Amino acid sequence: MLLTLMPLALSEAMTRLLYLAGGFLLVVLVVVGLIFVFSYGKLWLQAYMSNAPVSPFTLVFMSLRQVHARTIVEAKIMAQQAGVGTDPTTGINTRRLEAHYLAGGNVPRVIQAIVSAHRADIDLDFDRAAAIDLAGRDVLDAVRTSVSPKVIDCPDPEKSPRSTLSAVAKNGVELKIRARVTVRTNLKQLIGGATEDTIIARVGEGIITAIGSSMDHLNVMENPDRISKAVLERGLDAHTAFEIVSIDIADIDIGENIGARLQADQAEADTRKAQALAEKRRADAVAREQEMKAEVALNRAHVFLAEAEVPRAMADAFRKGNLDRIGSNGAA
Repeated sequence: MLLTLMPLALSEAMTRLLYLAGGFLLVVLVVVGLIFVFSYGKLWLQAYMSNAPVSPFTLVFMSLRQVHARTIVEAKIMAQQAGVGTDPTTGINTRRLEAHYLAGGNVPRVIQAIVSAHRADIDLDFDRAAAIDLAGRDVLDAVRTSVSPKVIDCPDPEKSPRSTLSAVAKNGVELKIRARVTVRTNLKQLIGGATEDTIIARVGEGIITAIGSSMDHLNVMENPDRISKAVLERGLDAHTAFEIVSIDIADIDIGENIGARLQADQAEADTRKAQALAEKRRADAVAREQEMKAEVALNRAHVFLAEAEVPRAMADAFRKGNLDRIGSNGAA
């Protein structure tokens, strides 16, 4: 009897355990489902309704990878709604968006730049946009500048203490010029290309060189467009992140007559040199005069010495008796 009841008891116990395990598992699934709904349900539904579906497990794994899920999902939705999310050339998918986010990139700004470029019919894929963003450049501003060129003052009053460029024509007249350079971004050379400072420096150098090669400052003032054309022909935007659209001379003022001032300075220097030479010659003459006076005094001293020798010779002759002989010979 006991042997027949034992299997029944074991089966009932196993059944209860299975019911308990199933109930516990159901409770866990319900709790997990509620947590997912409260945490990711709205986001998942938004992506699904926007035709940019994201797997629920992907959303959970994003959190485990320390990725802000809302940023990735909203970026994907933006790309999908703009018509660039499904383009195979742009390669916009969840995994690549996560990789760019983990690399420290600005995902929303990259997507906005791609959308703006797509609207303006500019060739910009995700790889290039992400590379520009990771290089530290503002990719959205670059696209906007490529669509709407911006104007740069040369020289830049915010970075230079001078408000104008100073150049001297061959006739020596100084011209003070302020130029405005219209540029647009060259996306192909944005990575590794020179910045606005290089453009300003090259344009300033080109303007100064063009004016310096002009024979007369009046020619420059009559035809300032010749300076612009001469500067543009030099290809100043090579190896830069910009393409120069135009160079416009905004203002020209006449400065000092550098040539006349240099000539006056040279004449004054020549005068001082001549005065110095004259002073030197006068000093040489005075020194020569003093030398001649010294020579005269020396000769006089020699004469005095010679005169002093005469009495001495006479005394010697008298002592030796030669003086009487000289007198007798003279009398005879």
